[in-house]
Amino acid sequence: MRVGHLRVTAAFVAIGVLLLAACSSDDNNKTSASGSGGSQSSAAGQISATSFTVDFGAMAQLKDLAAKGTGLIGVLLPDTTTSARYESFDRPYLEKAFQQAGLSSDQYKIDNAQGSASTMQTQAEADITNGATVLLVDALDSGSGAAIEASAAAKGVKVIDYDRLVAGGSPDRVYVSFDNVEVGKLIGQGFVDCAADWVKSAKPNVLVMDGSPTDNNATLFAQGYNGVLQPKFDSGDYVKVSEPAGTWTPSVAATTFDQEYTAHPNINSAVTPNDDNANAVIASLQKLNIPAETFPTTGQDASLSGLQNILKGYQCGTVYKAIYLEAQAAAAVAIYIRAGEQPPSALVNGTTKDSQANKDVPSVLLKPTWVTVDNIAATDVKDGAVTVANLCVTAVVTKCTAAGIK
Repeated sequence: MRVGHLRVTAAFVAIGVLLLAACSSDDNNKTSASGSGGSQSSAAGQISATSFTVDFGAMAQLKDLAAKGTGLIGVLLPDTTTSARYESFDRPYLEKAFQQAGLSSDQYKIDNAQGSASTMQTQAEADITNGATVLLVDALDSGSGAAIEASAAAKGVKVIDYDRLVAGGSPDRVYVSFDNVEVGKLIGQGFVDCAADWVKSAKPNVLVMDGSPTDNNATLFAQGYNGVLQPKFDSGDYVKVSEPAGTWTPSVAATTFDQEYTAHPNINSAVTPNDDNANAVIASLQKLNIPAETFPTTGQDASLSGLQNILKGYQCGTVYKAIYLEAQAAAAVAIYIRAGEQPPSALVNGTTKDSQANKDVPSVLLKPTWVTVDNIAATDVKDGAVTVANLCVTAVVTKCTAAGIK
């Protein structure tokens, strides 16, 4: 991405101050209060967090703002190993969102750090050198992300946290993501509902598997599902067998599960925080000849493997986060900021607590959906996130037919 340094005017600084002041401080990760204010008379002022659709039609309302703005929008994606989403969905959806808003290909640049924090730092510095005015950062971890954002802020470049909040990040950033505490709650409640059907011979003896401790999202997910599960543990309805160190690396998750199951063969269910880790656990279950619909696992991302595992009866459900919504919301915020405009309060619709900085970060919080066999057709398939041809293969064909997926 090639973008010239943006000279921040006093008026823009004042806008940032007002934006932060509008966010009330509390101990929750989200509030219903808006994260920014101000009225817009143009069509762009009508953009809200619920404006975005699968056809990207709302982005055309931002063409005047895109024409007004200057500089490159640099997008920094983290990797291709912890989730297939970044190259399969985030990149093409972000490109489409920028293009539908009228940006040309030389006004934005999308890089993937391939799991290397130093590579992401280099990519960020290259964007800034080439004139970036806005960086959209999906950091690998908060430490490296905060360093990138500090460098950007020192050079007058504005920052958006994309999907993951950077703990201790830039003081005047905006965060764009799904409501990640709600994601965790959906995982927890989905597990409870599934365990009631699948665990018959004994109470659920649960292995709780978390995401990486360096990812603030993993903390928020855990806050959500632990809030649902802890009363079950406290009452004795469930037994919490273990909660080992978390990871987003599937091979590590597989090793962890194997070790825990060997040490605790009474484990009969697992809370797994995403589809890739669940898939690793399920591979181990299948090696152990554990039958379908007897050992609950959970997930998120609505990946192809996750959806197939749901149809096969090895995964209870997954949290569907329609990435086309997140990409459009992030692109919209970037276009406002690039043009020196304050995003409207209907778009920046909440706050998220940065516990390290002790600040409420203005946020676009989108709504996730719990997906089971019953609504795969009405969510992922309908939105085009997965095709029937790719989903319904080999042993899954009859499962798709039974689920009305065609």
